[in-house]
Amino acid sequence: MAVKIRLTRRGSKKRPFYRMVAADSEAPRDGKFLEIIGTYNPLKEPAEVIVNQEKLTKWIKRGAQPTSTVKSLLRKNGIWKGILAT
Repeated sequence: MAVKIRLTRRGSKKRPFYRMVAADSEAPRDGKFLEIIGTYNPLKEPAEVIVNQEKLTKWIKRGAQPTSTVKSLLRKNGIWKGILAT
């Protein structure tokens, strides 16, 4: 079972809100997940990214791979450097 850190969509039509979750790579986008790691709200100006760094670090150390979208969000907010430093 490969674990990915990815986004799941929440919110209503035309009002997206995303959760950053650790999930099995074969699970559907909005399906079953293992743990909620953070949130991403693209509607706020600037876009709001909230991440629990302890949970993120735990999953990265266990071998979870972030998707390209999640990795770019973490890089833009300076969170990725902090994860690599630990």
